[in-house]
Amino acid sequence: MDAEQLREHAHKMVDFIADYYKTIESFPVLSQVQPGYLEKLLPDSAPDYPETLEHVLNDVQEKILPGVTHWQSPNYFAYFPSNSSIAGFLGEMLSAGFNIVGFSWITSPAATELETIVLDWLAKALKLPHDFHSTGQGGGVIQGTASEAVLVVLLAARDKILRTVGKGALPKLVTYASDQTHSSLLKACQIGGLNPEFCRSLKTDASTNYALSPEVFSEAVSRDIASGLIPFFLCATVGTTSSTAIDPLPELGKIAKVKNIWFHVDAAYAGSACVCPEYQHHLNGVDEADSFNMNAHKWLLTNFDCSLLWVKDRSALIQSLSTNPEYLKNKASQGNMVIDYKDWQIPLGRRFRSLKLWMVMRLYGLEGLRNHTRNHINLAAYFEDLVGQDPRFKVVTPRTISLVCFRLLPPANTEDTNKLNRDLLDSVNSTGSVFITHTVLSGQFILRFAVGAPLTEQRHVDAAWRILQEKATALLGSL
Repeated sequence: MDAEQLREHAHKMVDFIADYYKTIESFPVLSQVQPGYLEKLLPDSAPDYPETLEHVLNDVQEKILPGVTHWQSPNYFAYFPSNSSIAGFLGEMLSAGFNIVGFSWITSPAATELETIVLDWLAKALKLPHDFHSTGQGGGVIQGTASEAVLVVLLAARDKILRTVGKGALPKLVTYASDQTHSSLLKACQIGGLNPEFCRSLKTDASTNYALSPEVFSEAVSRDIASGLIPFFLCATVGTTSSTAIDPLPELGKIAKVKNIWFHVDAAYAGSACVCPEYQHHLNGVDEADSFNMNAHKWLLTNFDCSLLWVKDRSALIQSLSTNPEYLKNKASQGNMVIDYKDWQIPLGRRFRSLKLWMVMRLYGLEGLRNHTRNHINLAAYFEDLVGQDPRFKVVTPRTISLVCFRLLPPANTEDTNKLNRDLLDSVNSTGSVFITHTVLSGQFILRFAVGAPLTEQRHVDAAWRILQEKATALLGSL
């Protein structure tokens, strides 16, 4: 494809995407297809000869879009947001156009140096301690997801402790997190070869709003040490998936420091809000952490994937993950003059992801990003008020950011409250007009309403609430 063909085809693709966003509200936000639908619509083998872009885009419109759940729809209130923006999209286009594989500095110096710079920019915006900056002993790196971030720091922590106690102690290593911690930690433990019995999931409850209790953590560590085990890793969360619980970082960090435990802070979702000064108190205590992660691709208008990880001591990562085959050696790397991000991650290859984050930060500015998150937080507070005004519903946990956890209360003669709320969820999502998800807290089936799609306005929140009320009325009337 030459430059003119690129120009022609890219114009058509941009038009297609622009029209998609223009009409995104007309699609069912949650795909309504059945499993296996696409196999019936597409041929069972690839074409022998080229087809036209028009033909392909027609198939996208008619066959692919019905099977898409529209994460950018203003009626999307499920899971957590996964923002896109024009700025992020343009950065992604540029990255795709350059199509570099930037595993070391020499493979594209701009890719490495821009990543270092924008991670420092954001570290300053979040008021992270200087140790996390590239000018200190640590620095930042872009991972694909928070799952990758927690895996690489777990491996670094594992290898660091084993260098002290010996590799034979691997079966005795213990990790700690609350029972609200993302499941990616358990997967990281499995990949890291840790004994699954010693991956402690510490119980939380409503008394701490489902945050990890420092006393519970301290007691678990003391018990394990008394049993001859070796505590080595703690994962705390700022904004849990189920309810946006905020673990008490200062207290947990102090215990971890005394016990020589690697302290990781996962703020994958809520970290974006912490660019706002009024929410930065949620990161109090992060100075005690060895590593910190947030996802710019969740709520900071940067297209997936762009998970940001900072570490206090970059050498711990490099010692665990570095390889240096002859065919990758070069003067800059051998002279320790540069960062080679291949040694900070699991794969060798990596895309030029810093371009889209750089473009987002420049085209919005920090104040634009702050207003973006504030708007969603205000809309969530508005929804919380709506729920509180209807006596048939109850807000289950205090709202901390832009997630509202609530449930439909049963009439006196109904025993299975969980089934009632499960039926309400199914009924609401089957309309295709809104998409919400659920969790379970203290055995209760809870509905989650996460505000964060870039196009969401108050009218979309109002429309979603009307559907919830209508479906609740119908369900209660059928009992």
